[in-house]
Amino acid sequence: MAIYSNARLHLLALALIATVAPVGANAESVKDMGMASPNDWPQYHRTGAAWRYSPLDQVNRDNVKNLKVQWIAQPGDITQGLQATPIEVDGVLYYIGPYNHVYALDGVTGKMIWQYQPKLAPVSNESFYAAASRGVTVGRGKVFIGSLDGRFIALDQKTGKELWSRQLIDLKTNYGALFSSPPQLAGDILFGGSTGGDQPVRGKIFAVNADTGEPAWTFDTIKNDPKSWPGNSGDVGGGSVWLPGSYDETTDTIYIGTSNAAPDFYGADREGDNKYTASLLAIEPKNGKLKWARQEIPHDVWDYDSAYEALLLPTGDQKTLVHLNKSGFVFVMNKDNGELLNTWKLVDNLNTIKNIDPKTGELIDRNEAKPDQKVLFCPWLLGARSWNHGAYSPQTGFWYTNTMEACNYVVSQKDNPDNLKAINSLSLGAAQLQTVAPPIGKAMGRLVARDPITGAAKWSVDYDIPALGAVLATGGGLVFNTDVTGVIHAYDAENGKELWHFNAGSGSRGGPISYSINGKQYVAVPTGLGSVALGFMASAFPEVKKLPGGAALVVFALP
Repeated sequence: MAIYSNARLHLLALALIATVAPVGANAESVKDMGMASPNDWPQYHRTGAAWRYSPLDQVNRDNVKNLKVQWIAQPGDITQGLQATPIEVDGVLYYIGPYNHVYALDGVTGKMIWQYQPKLAPVSNESFYAAASRGVTVGRGKVFIGSLDGRFIALDQKTGKELWSRQLIDLKTNYGALFSSPPQLAGDILFGGSTGGDQPVRGKIFAVNADTGEPAWTFDTIKNDPKSWPGNSGDVGGGSVWLPGSYDETTDTIYIGTSNAAPDFYGADREGDNKYTASLLAIEPKNGKLKWARQEIPHDVWDYDSAYEALLLPTGDQKTLVHLNKSGFVFVMNKDNGELLNTWKLVDNLNTIKNIDPKTGELIDRNEAKPDQKVLFCPWLLGARSWNHGAYSPQTGFWYTNTMEACNYVVSQKDNPDNLKAINSLSLGAAQLQTVAPPIGKAMGRLVARDPITGAAKWSVDYDIPALGAVLATGGGLVFNTDVTGVIHAYDAENGKELWHFNAGSGSRGGPISYSINGKQYVAVPTGLGSVALGFMASAFPEVKKLPGGAALVVFALP
């Protein structure tokens, strides 16, 4: 863990504010937002604060050992496993399986209420990202999905009947870019972005009217500036927005992260900072205007997306936002203007930069790819953590997240245009890409508990292979995490001691949740190992080749 000395004044100020200063109105509202709707899991991260924390405490440190399976739902198709975070509202649980198959289930019994599967355009099967979908959004009497053939679709929440469908992307002209994540709500605006950070496309964020599907605005993530994007490099510059953003209702702000610039490892044809790739954006939901942007990885030549969750914390009048990207650095900033307050290091092996200027965010002593030369980069292209999300507990003040210690060798090379003709082509800018163990220590994963402001380590649990599922924290003092072999673990949130485990048979890529119906708390865990990440992991973690697939939503409760 590295905290730069010239950032210590920021840390001392933040620590003083968090412990002794009166909590400002804005911070109090963020805290309230993080605790809203305690019995339900109504949003992707449960609330716009992105804590992935359930206040429910019926299941706690003392009795978690008694958790039993209540019911299991299986979509019947195990392609790419279950990658979704389920949504639960008013006793009904909604989830999505492979190929956009949506289910509404009774949250107590698992009995199916309705199901829906769109008729997808055949071209979607040609995409690099075919099959997998990361969830649904529920609100305004509707269930919304982003489809694998480039549409936003609204369903009736009670019946599953399709209400409207809006085509937003032409897969044939956009290298198979599609919606792998669910669009999110900001009032009556439904917004989201597509895959395509590794394709020669121009990234965009789309917004429509949630009730009608009529287009509201489109935000171009490639800044129209020749100093940032020389020539026509921006037209093939990537920068897509492939993970869900979040909505801060206290300030009427969308926070959403963008992906890497393309080609991933060859930057000679796009000299400049390449805004707004590898950035966190704050956007006005009504009109799509940019409030502020923090580009975390200018001129990214390491495939270091900044698409991950924006964690809002109640730290007095600092209005703090914490944001991880693939680089292994966590950025702490003022959520209202993007002012940088601190950065800290999440993993041990990091060699692409020496450090970050704590005032400007400049990357110091960059280690970049050199054409036709083999260079080692740590972390690897999957990042210090993949897209599986962390969880924050207001009880402990800790942020819990999975990490990866792994690297890759890269030989940078200009893309051959003949290799970019198929819909599923990748614009990697690499002649060779090999994932390997780090030079110090072994290739491995960890579940870590950190102070999200300072980065101070609290506890960690080692895994031989990095866990690929999201983390859940609860009011019962528990942290739930599933490893790639399929074992679901419950840890003590204070010290990391394992208190319970259950073997589900296949690993997790999705997000566990907790909800309560009629006074009874449930914990729902999507299982079934899948995703393209496994293919990239195989050379550093050959054991993943032996791990079984699957697709099952397993729901637990106390007897």
